[in-house]
Amino acid sequence: MFLNRFFYMLIWAAGLVLVAYGLFTGLSGAILARPANTQTESYFYIPAGKGSLAIAAQAERAGLVEERWQFLFAVNQLGLARSLKAGEFLIPAGSALKNTLSIIQSGKTYTRRLRIPEGSSVAEVEKLFSETPWIEGFFPEAIEGSLHPETYFYERGDSAGEIVNRMQAKQRELLLELWKNRDPAVELKSPEEALNLASIVEKETGQKGERKLVAAVFHNRLKKGMRLRSDPTVIYGLTGGLPLGRQLLRSDIRQYSDYNTHRINGLPPTPIANPGEASIHAVLNPAKVPYLYFVADGTGGHAFAVTLKEHNKNVAKWRKIRDSKS
Repeated sequence: MFLNRFFYMLIWAAGLVLVAYGLFTGLSGAILARPANTQTESYFYIPAGKGSLAIAAQAERAGLVEERWQFLFAVNQLGLARSLKAGEFLIPAGSALKNTLSIIQSGKTYTRRLRIPEGSSVAEVEKLFSETPWIEGFFPEAIEGSLHPETYFYERGDSAGEIVNRMQAKQRELLLELWKNRDPAVELKSPEEALNLASIVEKETGQKGERKLVAAVFHNRLKKGMRLRSDPTVIYGLTGGLPLGRQLLRSDIRQYSDYNTHRINGLPPTPIANPGEASIHAVLNPAKVPYLYFVADGTGGHAFAVTLKEHNKNVAKWRKIRDSKS
């Protein structure tokens, strides 16, 4: 009799365990399969050093779960409490919680892009940084010309200083490599002078096929002791690298500054922008042409001339085209 009761109690207890296990398994499956409450993809950021409780609260605020306990339950169920990675993750719209946790556990953080256009000044790059989301810290002091313009990849939480260090390292490496392979006839004294002149070429033309021609004009003028007379240097002296916002006036050109190459001999004291590889290469390998002058031709390019008489004719043509458009 006693054995029978014990046997039935054992069966009953086993049944309760099976029911509880079924409920638990069903609950686990339901929670792990539950989609996020987001209709679009979202970015989920886990700061370094955050524990499961803080991450669960953040997941609730982000709409990845309805209640934070669901996130904690799933993390514990899958044994992920110690393997959740810090960083920013791209979570697809309506992603199931199991998939969300898999993305976080993978450590494949979301990478952002920051494009620095060729010819940007340090002031313009600093403005870009201030308008770019999720870069930490203050923009450090940087010498004009020292920042290599290209597209940089960064992650949320990266510091401005770290990104600027990468830009400067790339520019130094590139400059020294191009300097080693320069045309031996180039009469620049140092890589720094090359960078300086390249910044002027960068601001004078955006035409790929013209850079070496513009570089040749400036080299030829320097050899003859002629002033460079580059309008972008005037603008830099007026604005420190920011856009002028209006047409350059004759009174601006007459105004003295250390950068105004209409008024000073040789190169300005520093570059006037951050030149790209093509402009640095052009300055170190200029075209073999006798040009001393150039002016806009109305098509986005320039007309080049050897003599002042020829140049004045090109200027007259340009003014006629300009006036017809105004």
